[in-house]
Amino acid sequence: MRASNHLIGVVNFLTFLLSIPILGGGIWLSSRANNTECLKFLQWPLIAIGVAIMIVSLAGFAGACYRNTFLMELYLFVMFFIIAALIGFIIFAYAVTDKGSGRPVQNRAYLDYNLEDYSGWLKDRVTDNSYWPKISSCIRDSKVCSKMGRTVNGVPETSDMFSYRKLSPIESGCCKPPAECGYTYVNETTWTPGGGLVGANPDCTTWNNDQQMLCYSCNSCKAGVLGSLKKSWRKVSLINIVALIILVIFYVVGCAAFRNNKRMDNDEPYGEARMTKAQPSRIHL
Repeated sequence: MRASNHLIGVVNFLTFLLSIPILGGGIWLSSRANNTECLKFLQWPLIAIGVAIMIVSLAGFAGACYRNTFLMELYLFVMFFIIAALIGFIIFAYAVTDKGSGRPVQNRAYLDYNLEDYSGWLKDRVTDNSYWPKISSCIRDSKVCSKMGRTVNGVPETSDMFSYRKLSPIESGCCKPPAECGYTYVNETTWTPGGGLVGANPDCTTWNNDQQMLCYSCNSCKAGVLGSLKKSWRKVSLINIVALIILVIFYVVGCAAFRNNKRMDNDEPYGEARMTKAQPSRIHL
């Protein structure tokens, strides 16, 4: 009995520790949203799952230490639904970030991002007229574009140097015009029309060298936000998958230990089998 209680206590303690990276992943997504994407509609469920696991694990740990059957039953019951919610979150995160990625640009290390490459719920959410003004304003206020400037020995980088940079989706989509527009590089956020015709992409006429405008109204900026979200969510989802596997193992072990506890609670004192009491032998040696 004591060994089973100790095992349940250890499992609950490990589950509590496991809630930390899940909660941390949600907080990391939240900090990313505040700095760049400014989107907060997915990290909160993850934070809620992490907090729920933490609280329920503490309840189960207390139940194991004090042999409180109600708390241990509550732990197993609630943890089942938390595991189901975590599975649903992982499936949802992969489903909404399934499509879309950056396009390679000839003689460039960075990628260009096109809105037509994306589809589904996440695209509709980001491009919604009630959301995008807030998102673009937040990106502008984060000054992510103004932070792109680099110098080499005190001299601003050249066009060739810039072409070898690996830009983030936000930097590529919002801080410069698409490569197909044919603009000529002046600096990271200042471009002038080239000698040829401007491309047919509507973003080519939307681009503005005004540092408060740039390409914040471009479809490429919206695609860059989607690309950045995809990268962030996929990283967090990988952590959650590992955490889910470990959590399921802990849950199965906890269930087995709890069943063993209940079975021992219903039996006679250690060393006396229930069968002996139910059907006592008439032969005594």
